[in-house]
Amino acid sequence: MSPFSRFLPDQLAEFPPRFWTSHSSENSTEFIFLRNLPQPVSVLVIEWHASGLRPRSQMAPVEEKMGKLFKVLLGLVVLAGVATAVYAWASSGKKGQQGITFVAVETGSITEKALAVGQIQPRQKFQVKSKISGIVRTCRVEVGDTVRAGDPLFELAPDPTPLEVTEVDRKVESAKATYDRALAEFNRARELMSQGIIAKSEVDVKRESFELAKIALTKAGQDRDLTRNGRIVSQESGIDSIIRAPAAGTILTRSVNPGDPVVPLTSYQPGTELATIADMSDLIFKGTVDEIDVGKLYAGLAGRIKVGALPSDVVTGKVSRIAPQAQQKDGATLFDVEIELDKGQKVTLRAGYSANADLIIREKKDVLTIPERLVAFEDGGKKTFVEIPNSDPKAEPKRLEVKLGISDGLNVEVVNGLKKGDKVVQRPPKEIS
Repeated sequence: MSPFSRFLPDQLAEFPPRFWTSHSSENSTEFIFLRNLPQPVSVLVIEWHASGLRPRSQMAPVEEKMGKLFKVLLGLVVLAGVATAVYAWASSGKKGQQGITFVAVETGSITEKALAVGQIQPRQKFQVKSKISGIVRTCRVEVGDTVRAGDPLFELAPDPTPLEVTEVDRKVESAKATYDRALAEFNRARELMSQGIIAKSEVDVKRESFELAKIALTKAGQDRDLTRNGRIVSQESGIDSIIRAPAAGTILTRSVNPGDPVVPLTSYQPGTELATIADMSDLIFKGTVDEIDVGKLYAGLAGRIKVGALPSDVVTGKVSRIAPQAQQKDGATLFDVEIELDKGQKVTLRAGYSANADLIIREKKDVLTIPERLVAFEDGGKKTFVEIPNSDPKAEPKRLEVKLGISDGLNVEVVNGLKKGDKVVQRPPKEIS
């Protein structure tokens, strides 16, 4: 039994000294019940002093340590919440201190304009199509090439089906038989007329039948040549498998490659588009204007065009056409407009450039202007007011009726009621809670 067991609780007195560890200092010795405990118990620290043994402290159990850690974490969370609330209060206090500011009346330029959204397009654009069917054998042009009217673009190879070949051959044979019979009847009629047996009118009927049979035979032969060889050669006209440019211009698109099938252009089908040609020296702006602004436009109205791909360049032109019929697009009512570009501008434009056109309706320079957001409208816009500082700084600003002129959507012209340098009240924006 330990000599210190009289200082221990009753439940610990039965444990021998092997369960103890000791630590000595200059004037005391500590005995701590730590090692190899058979069951969870509180730990007791005992000091040896000159006056004898006495308990120094009793350590908390493990559960108590976890409770202390939880309390520390809870305190940190509460502290963070308080700091956040203080910061939010300080920020709101700063916003509230901004208060009312003043804007001076200045002189400047006001431009009332309408916006047209569209693209740079060639005035005329041609689609190249074929009048015969087949397979593309050769492409003689690339996108961007410049061509003249009549230049060869594509060469087609005929690709008839066996049924088509058999049908054209049968038509030729039938037309040849009809021609031979008509020729024989015509010759016999001429002999009979020379003998005075039949009248001349009967010979004329046989001659007409012969001429019609001759024409049918020629047509059947041309159909066979076109189906088998892809070309027709005659004294009057020629049709071959080489597709040529219908007009001079630049190749904008090429829709086929060698080996692609081609459907011919007929009265009942649109046919395959082979290429697109346009004169790139004659470009215009094509766009749309909202119905609100179209009533202010007229032919000859000046416009300034800003091309998205050329932000530093401005292209000028004049309105050449305003569509009489509106179109609906994404729930908006729009009108098509065209602007003819001024000649001699040193700007390289390409077909399809996205652009916005400012159509100048009215423009005034050296006039009094204020931001339109400072104006209050009443009575359906018939009356306009601004607020000006009161003579008493502590009093509320005074309302002043003013007369306005044109507006560009941001600034507005002041016609009457204010002079240059006057201060206009600008209230802080309302916060949305």
